[in-house]
Amino acid sequence: MRVIIVGAGEVGFHIAKRLASENKDVVVIDRNPAVLQRILDHMDVQVLEGSGCSPLVLREAGVDKADMLLAVTDSDEINLMACTFAKMLAPGLTKLARIRNDEYTAYAGQLAREIGIGLIINPEVEVVRSIEHMLRAPGAVDISDLAGGRIKLAGTWITEGNPLAGLRLLELRRKAGDMPLIVAAIVRNDKVIVPAGSDEIRQGDLVYFVCEDSELQRVFSFLGTRPGRKSSVLVIGGGNIGLRLARSLEKKPIHVKLLDKSPERCAELAGELDRTVVLVGDGTDQEVLLEENIGDMDVVVTMTGNEESNILSSLLARKLGTPMAITRLNKIEYMPLVRAIGLEHIVSPRLSAVNSIFKHVRKGGVLSAVAIKDGAEALEALAGPDSSLVGNALKDLSFPKGVLVLCIMRGDSVLIPSGHDVIRSGDRLFILSLTESIPEVERMLTRSREDD
Repeated sequence: MRVIIVGAGEVGFHIAKRLASENKDVVVIDRNPAVLQRILDHMDVQVLEGSGCSPLVLREAGVDKADMLLAVTDSDEINLMACTFAKMLAPGLTKLARIRNDEYTAYAGQLAREIGIGLIINPEVEVVRSIEHMLRAPGAVDISDLAGGRIKLAGTWITEGNPLAGLRLLELRRKAGDMPLIVAAIVRNDKVIVPAGSDEIRQGDLVYFVCEDSELQRVFSFLGTRPGRKSSVLVIGGGNIGLRLARSLEKKPIHVKLLDKSPERCAELAGELDRTVVLVGDGTDQEVLLEENIGDMDVVVTMTGNEESNILSSLLARKLGTPMAITRLNKIEYMPLVRAIGLEHIVSPRLSAVNSIFKHVRKGGVLSAVAIKDGAEALEALAGPDSSLVGNALKDLSFPKGVLVLCIMRGDSVLIPSGHDVIRSGDRLFILSLTESIPEVERMLTRSREDD
């Protein structure tokens, strides 16, 4: 698979890194030699200095031989132009573009028809969706949809005093009884573990589980986290994401306040919003937060464009009594560091863009893909009538090491499989795979009966 990535910023860097780890053929285009050098220092890919919207540069990158073009610069216009020229040079090429301006995304259908953009990624929309998931399930530090939202993949920390700490997974399953709970992965010291029955849950682990959406609150209660929805939210930062989040929360039974230090921007926000209380003030000022009774708010969401300010505001909010702080970070590398200082709920527009793109990069009937840290992915794949998997029991399939079939969705039923379960045509398979095993999983999902 040959992939051309236009833009070597945070999004392009992390996409290239993950594709390179799977031995994909990757070309990265950017005007900035410094960001290209960073890529060369960290991975084995081809780089090309120049504009991604130049037809000469695209031709030099081998666009006519590529399978996919990912336009992920910080400029919507450059991304659109790159896709436009790619359409001219390689009409059958799959194209994905990162677009944030609503004036452009409103024409998604026309862009698909005229330019052939197969998918428009708006990271701001994805971030708001992630925050809404967290508000619904406060115990989750990471939560994603599978099967169109019918199934959830969620991660929660095992904190001090959690009764599950010290339990082996076999004991956990017995304790869970008839609760449809599948432990998908354990993250320990930033390493992803594909769990077996003998593995033990430890304090400090980040445990990912899969369950049906209707069982989410029940599962969180069992895992020792606090269920329930939040009724009051303070959003700090009135930029595009802060405004989008406030608009979304206004549609729910939530009391919303929005704080921004620019009087001019606050005047604009007040005209855009209906029920939100818009306030002028600095979210890093303790006196301002005290005046707004920060300790009485259920949640503080720090959404400014400055991650140092977001971290400080979140720490202040927690110190002053707010039970939950959600922090926006731009640099993905900061995530392990902020966890060490007590901030557990993190969102990143750039990481959201990466994950959204990977849902559409996978082959072999893969309907969606969700990253678990940098070490694994949960794949949702359809077993088509010609798939070589159909008619075989799970125990007879030679999945590589580090791969686990989490569950099977058959019609409206969700099955927790055993090795004796046989895959049928039309089944949706939910598979956890370590990153290094993904190419082999893709090959297995792509292979037809005629190939066997």
